[in-house]
Amino acid sequence: MDIQKDRQLLTQAKEKGRAATLSAYIKLSGPGWLQSAITLGGGSLASSLYLGVLAGFSLLWLQPLAMILGIVMLSAIAYVTLSTGERPFRAINQHVNPVLGWGWLIATMMANLVWSMPQFALGTAAIQQNLLKDLVGTEAMPQPWGKVIVASAILIICVVVVLLYNSGGWGVKAFRLIIKLMVAIIVVCFFGVVVKMTIAGVLDWGRILHGLVPDLRLLLSPAKTFEPFIAAVDSRYQAFWTNLIVGQQRDVMISAASAAVGINMTFMLPYSMLRRGWGKDFRGLAIFDLGTGLFIPFILATSCVIIASAAQFHTRPAAGFLKETDNNGVAIQPAKNLADKYKAITAARIKYEVGNDTFAGLSNKEKTTLADTLPVPEKRLAAMLVKRDAFNLARSLSPLTGDMFAHYVFGIGVVGMAVSSIIMLMLINGFVICEMQGIESKGWSYRLGCLAPCIGVLGPFIWTGGKAQFWLAVPTSMFAMVLLPIAYFTFYLLMNQKSLLGDNMPHGPKRLAWNILMAVAAGLASFGCIWTLWSKFRWLGISLIVAFVALALFVHFIRSARQRL
Repeated sequence: MDIQKDRQLLTQAKEKGRAATLSAYIKLSGPGWLQSAITLGGGSLASSLYLGVLAGFSLLWLQPLAMILGIVMLSAIAYVTLSTGERPFRAINQHVNPVLGWGWLIATMMANLVWSMPQFALGTAAIQQNLLKDLVGTEAMPQPWGKVIVASAILIICVVVVLLYNSGGWGVKAFRLIIKLMVAIIVVCFFGVVVKMTIAGVLDWGRILHGLVPDLRLLLSPAKTFEPFIAAVDSRYQAFWTNLIVGQQRDVMISAASAAVGINMTFMLPYSMLRRGWGKDFRGLAIFDLGTGLFIPFILATSCVIIASAAQFHTRPAAGFLKETDNNGVAIQPAKNLADKYKAITAARIKYEVGNDTFAGLSNKEKTTLADTLPVPEKRLAAMLVKRDAFNLARSLSPLTGDMFAHYVFGIGVVGMAVSSIIMLMLINGFVICEMQGIESKGWSYRLGCLAPCIGVLGPFIWTGGKAQFWLAVPTSMFAMVLLPIAYFTFYLLMNQKSLLGDNMPHGPKRLAWNILMAVAAGLASFGCIWTLWSKFRWLGISLIVAFVALALFVHFIRSARQRL
């Protein structure tokens, strides 16, 4: 069996020394790359782009920090799973609390289904707008047939790749190679764009490196680079623009942290390792795999997107809204996908001034007239804050990097993100469905479970460009953040269960270190969850948390009482 060969390879490598061990780790790596394929999706791309738009280089530190904390929790999950060999869902239900076990499982399935839609929408848009716009683009083919063809092609590719994973033998090896290549392509594409921008001389690497220093003030105040533009606004309306910017910054910071390590990643990791037959001997490999296969690709790709978007968009008004002209004196027209977003911002500003009741009584023509009379400093801020997407970024890069990098290389990276994420969401859902039934993750039950996220193929038709389909990934990531503490606290408790780990439970300083790191990760995830629920739903959101915790405590006390009888 392959697993016996892998175990023997590890044992022999450890006897030969660090160099041989490192070589063996590289050869046997796998689950970490699967984690990269999940996290390098639409959420990470959208969050990274908007981090750059809103804060420039100031938030480059956020995603590395979130990923480090995520890897702490994933390492704990790997340690528990490989030490016991038990399937986590059953272990949680037996040794911790079935409310947490079922909450983790159901939350993972919800995240899979919700996340699939923006991935299909993003991949379809990238092919239509960047890669094959002359063949299936909106101007080349009557709609919705272009979307139907592209979305169907993405669906077929994903289903075929998923079936390879479930076929065993050469199919599994082919699947692993495909995933590694897709992650590599994503990283190379975005890294290549930044290299081209560096050669063009448009990047200030001093400011970029300074952005790696954490600055928590951005949770409460706009990036400093916005200060002169806000100061130019009438003092009566400065609070509106300050609150708008801070609100968007918070949303994107939370979504970026959530997109780094989502709840479905916590489900995929242990089951993918068990599927490969890994055990105690593979604990060191698991942590190495997360560091190289997950952390490095994620940081390279997301940092490059932030750098590119910050350089092109931060505090720069979108062209056309301030009545600019080109070199020939011809008025520049705003990008079509930005017009409605600009109107939404100016409408919110008018509502702030006249009040909700008066605003509701205005006609569309009156709203437009009032928006047109806004002072130039406010129009400039509105044009800075319109939600530009990856395709606006690609167009803005064209004069710097050339069409090849701006449209094709960038577009390939975007499609790679979307397709790899869809594949992984399908695989995870197969594991979830099998765990619900208490059966092994194989056969037709697994295959049918994998097909559930295919509902995401409706994404390109539900969210059109006029409805900010790229921005959809941000609220989706915020939804995932609400669910994440379920997984973090569940495995925090599982890591401290003597009844499960037995002699494998860490002792002394190691146990203290594990608990401190996991407590920090779980605490920050809970902060993001509570912040999100409070900002969006107020007391209703908090009551949902209280109800879930109360149910878990009730079940805990009932089980404890029964055990004492």
